[in-house]
Amino acid sequence: MLELNRIELKDLTPEPSLLREIPISFAKANLVLPLRISDGELIGLVSDENSILSLSDIARKKGLKPSWLMVAKEELLELIGRFYAELGSAEEVMETISGEDLSSVATEFERPKDLLELTEEAPIIRLLNAILQEAVKERASDIHIEPYEKELEIRYRIDGILTKVLAPPKLIQEALVTRVKVMANLDIAEKRLPQDGRIRLLIGGRDIDVRVSIIPTVYGERVVLRLLDRQQGIKGLEEIGLEDDHSRMIQDLLARTNGIILVTGPTGSGKTTTLYAFLNRIYSVTKNIITIEDPVEYQLKGIGQIQVNPRIGLTFASGLRSILRQDPDVIMVGEIRDLETAEIAIQASLTGHLVLSTLHTNDAPSAITRLLDMGIEPYLLASSLSGVIAQRLVRTICPYCKLDYEPLPAEKDYFDNPPERLFRGRGCPECNGSGYFGRTGLFEVFVIDNEVRGLISMKKDSETIKQYAVSKGMKTLRMDGLRKVLKGVTTLEEVLRVTQIS
Repeated sequence: MLELNRIELKDLTPEPSLLREIPISFAKANLVLPLRISDGELIGLVSDENSILSLSDIARKKGLKPSWLMVAKEELLELIGRFYAELGSAEEVMETISGEDLSSVATEFERPKDLLELTEEAPIIRLLNAILQEAVKERASDIHIEPYEKELEIRYRIDGILTKVLAPPKLIQEALVTRVKVMANLDIAEKRLPQDGRIRLLIGGRDIDVRVSIIPTVYGERVVLRLLDRQQGIKGLEEIGLEDDHSRMIQDLLARTNGIILVTGPTGSGKTTTLYAFLNRIYSVTKNIITIEDPVEYQLKGIGQIQVNPRIGLTFASGLRSILRQDPDVIMVGEIRDLETAEIAIQASLTGHLVLSTLHTNDAPSAITRLLDMGIEPYLLASSLSGVIAQRLVRTICPYCKLDYEPLPAEKDYFDNPPERLFRGRGCPECNGSGYFGRTGLFEVFVIDNEVRGLISMKKDSETIKQYAVSKGMKTLRMDGLRKVLKGVTTLEEVLRVTQIS
């Protein structure tokens, strides 16, 4: 048995050849992870007496002596998942496929009756599995499979930025898309219409929910896979990037028993995550909370969630009407898309319900003019709207290669009190050389007071309303971003990229 101080878990690098000899199912079932062969010994990780026997058995078959390190079961399972996930990259799978008859593989996939006969060793299946595994390892939020005239591209969206990772031969395009359809239970014969579906996966011990979108293009079907890690759970207010003053303002809004609270921003700015954080904060066994979403991304314990389904007439508006007959205290509407949904949400807030929803606008004050443009009466909007939170997502500086530097004069001009030092990432293997690792939110919290209600009733434009809000202390998205730059959370370049002049 190895001494505990002879191996640091963070420094472990198992031999890939050993992992390939032992299936991950065997490693998990027997709680054993072979690491390497040294001086006639097979060194591995175990967690109990049974796993010691398993390691001894593997060593005996190789003519070696077993040597082991005891670790906790949970830690060992995590290591098994991580190392097996890193075992085969998509590029390695492509190299193995290159020697096979791709034409015959693609032809097999065109015949539905043969799809069920394909085993997990089929090259296309191994390629898609490798693409998914690598995406999870690289923290990608989306996988894009994009067909062009003479090539096929695979891109990952990591921390909000798309990056090309692979260019498989055009020949396997249909086979790859068909495999996605099979996994998502979609119609493999339908190639002319868009299709949406879901895939539930277990990758390296992590429960991953994959939302599938397929659309036809002139060069074939284009696939986008959105990855949701269920194990990450719902974030709290303190985890989404709120500064202390913004957090207090939002908690005051959530403490109200009626009114509308809107979260605004473009697609992919984290609005749904913020709404879930709000629900997480106000959840109580004494409250009846019901949501209607498109789609339901995370299941929330103790909260009734409805999935929109326009094909059977279940829209935001019709679902919202039904929710009002369920005696709710809090209602969350995934998005206000039309006048009908907006009117029902306002009526619900005026009759004693707290309503949370999202809207697509560039900043918080613009939400008012957007709703007025939809056709909402100004006096109704003034009476019902409690607050608007605009947000964006910015990449955070990689903690593994963070360094400080002296800002240029042009950079100092963005600050009222120019800083002597700012921060950025140098670029390292942990962040793939980008200097960024993960994302956080920028927020603009606009609380509706009596003065604003008067401006709404007079149908004032969004710029007038914004000027008033800033004069009363509202921090714009850029102001909030500059605070985070000074704290070393993100870079000035990143804040300027995602915010407008404000």
